[in-house]
Amino acid sequence: MLYSHKIRDLLSPHEQRLFRTLNSPQKIQNYLDTLPINFELSGETYMSPRRVMQDKTAHCMEGALFAAAVLAYHGEKPLLLDLQTTPEDEDHVVALYIQEGRWGAISKTNHAILRHRDPVYLSVRELATSYFHEYIHVSGKRTLLAFSAPFDLRRFAPEKWVTAEADLEWMVEKLDSSKHFPIAPKKNLQLIRKASGIELRASEITEWSPRAPRTGAGERRKRR
Repeated sequence: MLYSHKIRDLLSPHEQRLFRTLNSPQKIQNYLDTLPINFELSGETYMSPRRVMQDKTAHCMEGALFAAAVLAYHGEKPLLLDLQTTPEDEDHVVALYIQEGRWGAISKTNHAILRHRDPVYLSVRELATSYFHEYIHVSGKRTLLAFSAPFDLRRFAPEKWVTAEADLEWMVEKLDSSKHFPIAPKKNLQLIRKASGIELRASEITEWSPRAPRTGAGERRKRR
């Protein structure tokens, strides 16, 4: 059975109607943009796409999993990209897609930076490096160190992650431990200048407040 058919068999009629309407990466991104950020006010979560639909909130990992599930429903590859940083900063996860031979990314974030990427990139490396100058710590240090190979979720049965009721810590651990590539040689990283004041101010712009109306809990502290 095709992976897309396995997902369809798991979804309720309501879930299928939503997935059916989100028939492009652009529509998936538009939907995620309507969801308040999951601030995890009641504790850390790693919700499945089903729980994202129920709670109507997501942080970056949850948003990426939701996007990957919808892409898989429509017969596309469900691929994640993990962006790894220095210990003092926070990793970020996006869902990858290809349109007309170019790579793009679907991203859920509370910030004006680290957002979606249109399908204009020739390679995953090119796309990943587009996040480098946006990745700024409060100290002004640029912190993006590595990016993962495309992480294909088809290696896992869809019932283990698309409709799971339990949190998906195991998925995060597998993604974190998967093959990663350095963003640049160490000698080049030693030449990076700190962000300017205006860059720091821009990086502080957020979209959602913990006080904003929401139906779910709220953003993972270790995922932007």
